[in-house]
Amino acid sequence: MTSVAALLVPGSNAELYGAAVLALYLDLPDTPLRTTLQDQRQARSWFDRNVPLSMVEAALLLACLRRIRPPGVPSLPRIRSLTYFHPVVEELLERPVPDSYLHYLRSKLRTTVGKAGPADVQKTTLSDDR
Repeated sequence: MTSVAALLVPGSNAELYGAAVLALYLDLPDTPLRTTLQDQRQARSWFDRNVPLSMVEAALLLACLRRIRPPGVPSLPRIRSLTYFHPVVEELLERPVPDSYLHYLRSKLRTTVGKAGPADVQKTTLSDDR
């Protein structure tokens, strides 16, 4: 029998893991407002392969930071699928980054998004100005 504590740990519960991955994905700039069945399958695939949630988060943040363009350079098209991040997850599986790098990536994206203009940042599902 599975303990209640184990059910609350994303790494041991496929539904929680998938929900956490999808929430991280939707919270990023230039991502859709909703997930697709394909996105859910991708999250489940990472769970089935025992990819740590922290590694998926690092991959998502790293890929978003790599998309940043200097002023005057056209923006890249919006991200349409969680599968976009698959190559970066594979890269980090081959060459993992320390936990401190994850903190750096979070901080860097927060700082970068904070500098973006209102048109450059996706509205959250909770904002009133959609």
